[in-house]
Amino acid sequence: MELRDLKAFMSVVEHGSFTKAANETFVSQPSLSKSIKKLEDTLHVELLNRSTRNVELTDAGSIVFKQGQKIMRSVQDLHILLDDLLNIKKGSIKLGIPPLIGTLFFPKMAREFHQQYPDVHLELVERGAKTVGTLVENGDVDMGIVVLPTDERKFSVQPFVEDQFYVFINELHPLAQFNEIQLQDLKNETFIIFAEEFALHDYVIKSCESVGFSPNIGYKSSQWDLIVELVSSNLGITLLPYSIATKQTNNNVKMIPLANFDMPWRLGIITKKNTYQSYALKQLLNTIRK
Repeated sequence: MELRDLKAFMSVVEHGSFTKAANETFVSQPSLSKSIKKLEDTLHVELLNRSTRNVELTDAGSIVFKQGQKIMRSVQDLHILLDDLLNIKKGSIKLGIPPLIGTLFFPKMAREFHQQYPDVHLELVERGAKTVGTLVENGDVDMGIVVLPTDERKFSVQPFVEDQFYVFINELHPLAQFNEIQLQDLKNETFIIFAEEFALHDYVIKSCESVGFSPNIGYKSSQWDLIVELVSSNLGITLLPYSIATKQTNNNVKMIPLANFDMPWRLGIITKKNTYQSYALKQLLNTIRK
């Protein structure tokens, strides 16, 4: 079996069509078809159901695709190992970071790392914290920043930062005159929170339930700045980490601490356990650790 033929098959499956795969890999469709047919002849199985317009895997194709992913990762690891052997301090690192965390911390992290290793490219993959864990587990990103706690059986965890939640509220709201707000005082308010794929979605709901009420959710968003704008329009209140105070500049919004309720926002850097770490990734982790 030739690696080139396996790559052709993987590309067609990943892109969902011969046309897209050909455009992305700069290989003609006839060449892709020829490679896949050659792979099928080598393995003595049919990999694709050719009776449909869309790319559809056979049972054998599903097995080959899953094993092919492992093979491709092994090939990638081979290049990483050889680069390290030659002490080449360059390459790329994929980071999975929720948008809010990326906004708050990634610019400084990237700037300091670039000053030390200008030839290492940092690729930011923005997803909700729940999804970031899956990306790290599947090897789609090299490291991620998530809301703790997380599954330490799967991941090596390095604590990153801890912050406290504040109530973000319109300055004309009756509660805006207080220096502190009890979480229970918000039981009749309309909440604006992150969407379901974000860890903060569950975190806010569970915190409210812990003091005896389920929040009335009026709006959900994947963008923290839109959430703040909705608060500014007096469409509801929200709970966000105090770190946002350094980024949000809306004068209509007040940030008030919670009284008698410890609601920490703990972040951690995760990498997959028992997985090889490139020289560049180790240096990035060291930079963040410092």
